[in-house]
Amino acid sequence: MNATRLLAAILASSAAGAAAQQNVAVPEPGPSLRLDRGMLELRLGAQRLSAGYPDWQEATVLLARRTGAHLWQAELASLERFGARGTYASIMDTYTLGPRWYASVALAAGDGAFFLPKHRVDAFLYRKLLDDASLVAYAGVGEYRAPDGHRDTSVSLGASRYFEAPWVIQGGVRFNESRPGSVRTRQQFVAATYGRAPGDQLVARYGWGREGYLAIAPGSFRVDFESREASLQWRHPVAPTHGMTVALERYRNPFYERSGIALGYFVALP
Repeated sequence: MNATRLLAAILASSAAGAAAQQNVAVPEPGPSLRLDRGMLELRLGAQRLSAGYPDWQEATVLLARRTGAHLWQAELASLERFGARGTYASIMDTYTLGPRWYASVALAAGDGAFFLPKHRVDAFLYRKLLDDASLVAYAGVGEYRAPDGHRDTSVSLGASRYFEAPWVIQGGVRFNESRPGSVRTRQQFVAATYGRAPGDQLVARYGWGREGYLAIAPGSFRVDFESREASLQWRHPVAPTHGMTVALERYRNPFYERSGIALGYFVALP
């Protein structure tokens, strides 16, 4: 199995699952692009909120670069959420340990905006299983510290199954403890990808569970509540070296609903 395609799908699901509670992103490689060297992607997004909350907007630049056994990914995002602006940056290194093992470490930080992390660390270990390496399991740990002082620690488990037909099925669970208060929550997700690089890919994802802390204003939180989130992404390579993405998202908790769209354009690096 091609290691680039494997990494792309696994990291996209596990990183998204790890980031879901805090509503911030972790870098993802572009699964529709051949990452022999790397890629650069620009994303613009907007989301509308109910219950009188201000709409969200964001602009993100993502960079992925392969150097030997390392796949480096970086992200810089300008975000507007709950009427405030913030800047978020992250970097992740995925290292090939051997024919069946991969590991990744991600570091991230915000600029002090209340809805972004003061700092964040995530680490994952991946293992290919079965004779044809078509099943990949992962385990991960993470820590999130907010500007207001609260802290999240998490453990994530999941797996991806590659089929001969152009399908990849994924699933995972994340256990989280938020402090102060020792608020323990669990979130799950399932995802399906249709298509193989370098062709079109359609990714559907559904996540549900409970969230620990959600900051909606400086010093104002929602604590220990249920939420659900669904997304659909289409990645279309216009040519072998560049392409476009369209993503739709829908999120719901007891306090508001959120729906939006994000458009992206990616190019291969020489």
